[in-house]
Amino acid sequence: MTQGAPAFLQIQDVVKDFGGGAVAVNHVSLEIVKGEIFALLGPSGCGKTTLLRMLAGFETLTSGRILLSGQDLAQMPPYECPINMMFQSYALFPHLTVWENIAFGLKREGMSKDRIVERVDAMLKLVQLGKFAQRKPHQLSGGQQQRVALARSLAKRPQLLLLDEPLGALDKKLREETQIELVNIIEEVGVTCVMVTHDQEEAMTMSSRIAIMSEGKVLQVGAPSEIYETPASRFVADFIGNVNLMDGTLAEDEPDHCVIDCVDVRHLVGHGVTGIAGMSLSVAVRPEKIHLTRHEPAPETTGGPCNRVRGRIKNLAYFGSFTLYHLELPSGRLLKVSQNNTQRHRDDELTWGDDAWAHWSRQSQVVLTQ
Repeated sequence: MTQGAPAFLQIQDVVKDFGGGAVAVNHVSLEIVKGEIFALLGPSGCGKTTLLRMLAGFETLTSGRILLSGQDLAQMPPYECPINMMFQSYALFPHLTVWENIAFGLKREGMSKDRIVERVDAMLKLVQLGKFAQRKPHQLSGGQQQRVALARSLAKRPQLLLLDEPLGALDKKLREETQIELVNIIEEVGVTCVMVTHDQEEAMTMSSRIAIMSEGKVLQVGAPSEIYETPASRFVADFIGNVNLMDGTLAEDEPDHCVIDCVDVRHLVGHGVTGIAGMSLSVAVRPEKIHLTRHEPAPETTGGPCNRVRGRIKNLAYFGSFTLYHLELPSGRLLKVSQNNTQRHRDDELTWGDDAWAHWSRQSQVVLTQ
């Protein structure tokens, strides 16, 4: 997001109440700048799809306003709104060719034949499907169908593009290949985009900023790295990626560090929290921030007796590029540790039942107060 850029899309205190206590969107306010790819991310039922449908004009607002370039969308008929939406199912017409699918909306607008030909050919070139122009959707792969749906959505040159689980119908490998390709196409066109997804990796890869939603509310908004590295709450920390969450109490609090006592380990954190001794806190440590060794680490690497714990490997899962270990701690709790497999074979490789030390630096933890 460009610092200081004016908001292009403003969602102001929006509420959607279906009645009977079912508040799908609960006083949500967001500002999105022109050219941004913005992701709404959250578990099923969190309200993200309802919010997207309100942006598209498919659902009416109970209260609040949605402004696009300062204009209230509620005051505009849907056919005049400069918005287009691409559905998870792609919704391609099976009896029409690729070319005809892309041209469909332009014909409905009454555009001249010459301009339609020019626009459709430009879209086919953009999504690199020119040689498939006369094929029917069933003759295309899932990734090709997805690009046709995108081309059709962009053909009318909307100011705002809405994507509903844009890659949800693709298998994992094709989804990974398509993510960057889709971003490149959207950025080349320069359209502002709001996407809904429940896939964390998709949101982290494709978006410039993410809004984490739960029970109709926005819990945190930020760049992918900000959301991952500095979550604002236990829910966000637990929802995004793998994490070890440990409950404890504040033992020491200074401007440059704090000490938090948890059941199995004493945490030395490289910043203060401005708290009261004895208050309850949670400490979050990502598995990849933790080092796993067979021998006890030197005290200076962790800060004396802090940020270290001994346990026994109860389980491990090999993922090719990394291995995820479950270290059973003295209390019986499990600590997740991720180690990159930088070598094909290791003489000191840890396995089930081995005793091992987990340790991390004072910059690795995030302290959570809520």
